[in-house]
Amino acid sequence: MRKVVWTIVVLCLIVSYTYAQGNEEYTGGYKVKFNEEGSKYLRILAWGQFWVQYNDNTADNASQLNLSVRRARLLTFTQLNDKFMILTHFGLNSLNGDNMSPTGRGESSQLFFHDFWGEWKLAKNTYVGAGLHYWNGISRLNNQSTLNMMTLDNNRQAWAALGLSDQFARHLGVYFKGSLGKLQYRLSVNDALANNLQGGVVPDTNGAAVYQGRNLLGSADAGTLVQGYADFNFLDQESNFLPYKVGTYLGSKRIFNIGAGFLAHPNGSVITDADGNLQGENVFLFSVDVFYDAPIGSSSAITAYAMFQSNDYGHDFTFRTTYESGTMLYGHVGYLLPGDKDKTRFQPYLSYQNRSIDALDDTANRLGVGANIFFTGHHSKLSLEYANAGYAQTNPVNTVTVQAMIYL
Repeated sequence: MRKVVWTIVVLCLIVSYTYAQGNEEYTGGYKVKFNEEGSKYLRILAWGQFWVQYNDNTADNASQLNLSVRRARLLTFTQLNDKFMILTHFGLNSLNGDNMSPTGRGESSQLFFHDFWGEWKLAKNTYVGAGLHYWNGISRLNNQSTLNMMTLDNNRQAWAALGLSDQFARHLGVYFKGSLGKLQYRLSVNDALANNLQGGVVPDTNGAAVYQGRNLLGSADAGTLVQGYADFNFLDQESNFLPYKVGTYLGSKRIFNIGAGFLAHPNGSVITDADGNLQGENVFLFSVDVFYDAPIGSSSAITAYAMFQSNDYGHDFTFRTTYESGTMLYGHVGYLLPGDKDKTRFQPYLSYQNRSIDALDDTANRLGVGANIFFTGHHSKLSLEYANAGYAQTNPVNTVTVQAMIYL
């Protein structure tokens, strides 16, 4: 009887993944079964995203047209029973003509682990895991899957600690996940990254905060952070088997979720007072968001998302026009045009972001207008997006990107 129940659970998970990708031809990808029931298995996912991009704001000696491998990834996970699991995810990102190396040994040419964690079942709908993980806090977008995004790419500032306290949106730590009825939750305690994007930077006297708490104050004072996210599933229940949140279900589910999350890093940033003494600044980020995805009639669908995020990285913190203390409003909406599920589908979309910048008493804005062409759901698609992005008083940057994606 237990084998029958576990087999049904596995099949339900496979069906959930199938619908998330929006095509009925997909039946679970590469799956190696270790028993007849399929309850002992190894699953392998592979995907690639390829970009052609035009940018009107480049240096005089730089090409305005560029090719890149945006993502090349391989993910595997395996279970012998429902009591434990191990997941491995590796690949590379944004490989282009400027960062390739002649023998393939350069930093940008190298594969690295995105995720590597083990997970154990504590009780019904309650799990604990440890390792390099993606069970993030703050928002749905900070837990976004790159397999089924609706927009061309994720809202960059929503990966709000990438390279500051984590390794490419992943922390090394212990996480807890589970569900209480329609409420799903994830909570983690993590080590903070020491060698981060601001490595070697020391704050000026009475100047802006620098995200270097662990290096300058020591790991005892700034080495640990906590983050979490929870969302209430009013309609269909989403899977939380893996941490990666679906961007658009293409009408295969009826989802309405409201969520909230946070990241707290005591003394994560540092300032220098008038006497030259270093003082810790607490980093605290939190967000509330709402996600709606549902079919319209028998052959079309709508996807909509909105979020508000408060970013406190420390006094007047700014970094590379990517992160700053302030607030952020973001939203996107897309409409899957009516059509045959077995044929080419079209999905135009619109996205908009507005960020306040405390240090400059100004704002940053980004407008994205694009469309997806689905040949076989998310498994084979083309995306086209025009983006207009401005930061404070600088001239807006216009970018056109074409993406081809294959996912198996």
